[in-house]
Amino acid sequence: MSPHALYVTAAYAITAVVLAGLIGWILIDQRARKRELAELEAAGVRRRSDKTGAGKP
Repeated sequence: MSPHALYVTAAYAITAVVLAGLIGWILIDQRARKRELAELEAAGVRRRSDKTGAGKP
């Protein structure tokens, strides 16, 4: 093995852990945002882009 093998292996491992953490964070946040949207829609709040319930032209 080369003398830099430990450095390269550690760099790849740290990168993999950081990327896995970011992906996990995004997935958890996505679930939270979907839950918030469902609660708002259940309360009667509609999106501005929803043209079906809009009374304005």
